[in-house]
Amino acid sequence: MTKSGDTASPFTFQVTERAPLSVLVARQLREAIVSGQISVGTELPSEKELTSQLGVSRSTVREALRILQAQGLISGGDTVSTQRPRVTGEYVMSSAALAMESVLRLGGVPLTDLVELRVVIEGAALEQAASVREQTAMVAAREAVEAMRAADVNVESFRAADLSFHRSLVSASGNQAYGLVMGVLRDAVSAHLGEALHQVSRPRRTMTELTHEHEEILRAVERGQGKRARSLVEEHIRAFYLARKRAKEPR
Repeated sequence: MTKSGDTASPFTFQVTERAPLSVLVARQLREAIVSGQISVGTELPSEKELTSQLGVSRSTVREALRILQAQGLISGGDTVSTQRPRVTGEYVMSSAALAMESVLRLGGVPLTDLVELRVVIEGAALEQAASVREQTAMVAAREAVEAMRAADVNVESFRAADLSFHRSLVSASGNQAYGLVMGVLRDAVSAHLGEALHQVSRPRRTMTELTHEHEEILRAVERGQGKRARSLVEEHIRAFYLARKRAKEPR
């Protein structure tokens, strides 16, 4: 980044398409961030400096920064006009999950399609995890199963353990892309698990059955049985959502 008063600028603003100017500015700044030109933790120039560097109005810069905040790429909240925003990746995942959920709901994508997408990605991840077995992630998966077994487990704590279990085993594959995609996808559909468990007549029995399935999946990964792990997790995911779908159907 350049310091205040420097003549050189890391930005060369060009209008290449028809869109609100603030959106174009946000896209240029976003590209600089995700490409690594501006690294995480870097403090951006002030609004005044950005205005000068980009050749746009201060209100345009301010709106562009708000767009980047909404995307989870910079921090600063409502204080960007008085404090310099800083590049962050802390909220990117939750922002991406919210964006995906909005797109899916607006597009009318059915839950069954999401389930099948999850089956494909998670199945492949667990088959790879059985070969890699990244130890930190494996320990986290085992701790999640232990949390499911706890005598005082309730629907909410079980749901949290379930999220941790699946996230950890995907991470155990060592494939960062699997982890990122599954993180967004699971966040987009995770509410269905909590809703389903609240709706069943005997939630503790259901949680016990699900815990047993998780144990079988984890055991397959621990033993290096990739194809079995894949088969088990695919059956586990499909069976859970199919059962919930049937429970909602009129009789």
